[in-house]
Amino acid sequence: MNDRSPLLTKPHPLLLPDGGQASPQTGKLLLATDWSATPLGPMDGWPMSLRIAVSICLNSRFPMFVWWGPELVNIYNDAYAPVLGRRHPAAFGEAARTVWHEIWDVVGPQQEAVMLRGEATWNERVLLVMERNGFTEPTYFTWSYSPIYREDGRIGGLFCACTEETGRVATEVERDRLVAEAQHTARMLQKWFDNAPGFVALLRGPRYVFEMVNKAYYQLVGHRDILDKPAFDALPEMRAQGFEALLDEVVATGRPYVGRAVPLKVQKAPGEQMVERFIDLVYQPVFDPAGRVVGIFAQGHDVTEQVEATRTLEDADRRKDEFLATLAHELRNPLAPLRQAAQLAREPGQDARRHAWAMDVIERQVGTMSLLIDDLLDVSRISRGKLDLRLARIDLRTVATHAMGAASAALDARRHAAGLDLPAEPVWLQADPVRVEQVLSNLLSNACKYTDPGGRIEVAVKRTESEAVLTVRDNGIGLAAADRERVFGMFSQVHAALDRAEGGLGIGLALSRGLVHLHGGRIEAHSEGAGRGSTFTVHLPLAQAGSVDGEDPSAPSKQAGGASSAARSENRRVLLADDNRDALETMALLLEAHGYEVHTAGDGEEALAALRRLRPRVAILDIGMPRLNGYEVARQFREDGEAAVAVRLIALTGWGQTQDQVRALESGFDFHCTKPVEIARLLELLERTAPD
Repeated sequence: MNDRSPLLTKPHPLLLPDGGQASPQTGKLLLATDWSATPLGPMDGWPMSLRIAVSICLNSRFPMFVWWGPELVNIYNDAYAPVLGRRHPAAFGEAARTVWHEIWDVVGPQQEAVMLRGEATWNERVLLVMERNGFTEPTYFTWSYSPIYREDGRIGGLFCACTEETGRVATEVERDRLVAEAQHTARMLQKWFDNAPGFVALLRGPRYVFEMVNKAYYQLVGHRDILDKPAFDALPEMRAQGFEALLDEVVATGRPYVGRAVPLKVQKAPGEQMVERFIDLVYQPVFDPAGRVVGIFAQGHDVTEQVEATRTLEDADRRKDEFLATLAHELRNPLAPLRQAAQLAREPGQDARRHAWAMDVIERQVGTMSLLIDDLLDVSRISRGKLDLRLARIDLRTVATHAMGAASAALDARRHAAGLDLPAEPVWLQADPVRVEQVLSNLLSNACKYTDPGGRIEVAVKRTESEAVLTVRDNGIGLAAADRERVFGMFSQVHAALDRAEGGLGIGLALSRGLVHLHGGRIEAHSEGAGRGSTFTVHLPLAQAGSVDGEDPSAPSKQAGGASSAARSENRRVLLADDNRDALETMALLLEAHGYEVHTAGDGEEALAALRRLRPRVAILDIGMPRLNGYEVARQFREDGEAAVAVRLIALTGWGQTQDQVRALESGFDFHCTKPVEIARLLELLERTAPD
């Protein structure tokens, strides 16, 4: 079909003269093809309509082709050759269906509309999957099919002008992809911007207009409408705080500003009070291409909580230092009379009255030191949840009466008038009587200290439907509003009261609050102000109906009278072990004074040997002894069998926490006592361990 004949030397009438041809390649193919071997026949016999269509096609630089006759013989120009790819030049003069078999399902129906019905077509950017270069590829074309009429009016073929859009479509697809990615990135950046943990804002122009603001910034300024508004119109309270000057300096110098814990007073809403915040802040200049500052990028974090936490720690550290100084002072105070009384007792020629007075001083000052240490231990136990209450059914009236009686000496010393207002009916609590009295004693002690001599102190007890209310009121120095809660803090003493203080560590009210909370109650302070007295009110839950009666807190505890029973026991042998020589000898003398036969040991190994040799009725052992500690002495001795079981072991130690008591019992001790022990308590234990 495509046999080629020798090229003609003269231009064919269908072609432009040499030098003006738009299709030199396909023009040569036109002349070289043996058309007589094709359905079209020799060119001289072509109808005028075909000759004109071919002439237009070959002389155009726009991609065009002509399909002629029932076989749709394909004639195209040079501009169309790239569309064919590797099918050019074999496709010239071939049947269109053979050339474009893979896309005939698309173009075949369209050519029928043209050839059979004379309908012109228009297709824009249609996807055609071709195999023009030996592989399948998606392509996009815009084309139109137009009918070519023969001289007799019949349709002889179709004319197509087309353009390949594959490159443009690919470019647009890539553009759309890039735009979509950019939009996605912009959305993500906006999301990150909005949800950044710190506050961020972009200020534009000389008036610092808010161009972008994130959620944290809105939260900082109370969610006010600030976007697209000048900064100091939207937030007028900022201007007087120096922020405008900072921004001006960044613009003038082009250097960023970095601030740490910058104080900021901000008004959350119109008419509201200013609140103080602290911020870490960076003002970063934004430059245009010419290097001019055109805006400020502001970002930072609200560090108010960190600043307040640091201040709290610093305040706690300061109060700790004050407490340690006070502790040293309070411990030295009793040491001076202790030393002086001991020196006086050693002086020769002292009469019995002076000697007894010296002993009273020593006992009183030791009691003061014991109370200080007990308060410290109680606060520690409460803070760690280790303080156990010994609950009993008690009448709050009885506790109040006891506490007032115990405070009478201090009240009389300062000539205070005291009043006690009690209801007629019992006020029953399920509480620890010792701890409740401790709370009231602390409140009375404070009232006594911080009321000028000759003042008035009143204690009142009343009952409501669900709780008991205990009130201690004085006409003393009073409390400022800022101190009403602070006085319950650890190591806290009101500064105005320091020059009136008569001893104390500043933990009494903290201890009282802890004890009240353990009972499920609450304690409050009230005052009309400095110099107008104070009122402390304790609220405690009433005992539930039907709760088990406990011991009467007014019943006297067992005292040293029990020692007479111990003294009358047949077996009075006691082993006493302690590595502190003074503690060992003084305790031995006290026990001997009560009729006991006392043997001593100065370390753990000596104590264990004495236990096995003497088999005493009772052994009182220190825990922290050298060579063998008290726990190990007890454990090894208990392994000796039945004879060892008959000996009662008492741990006497400075280690007094709950776990220390448990460990002592697990090691084989029968009782645990914390130093310094009341001699009456120790004598009571000796009585209990004596044989019937």
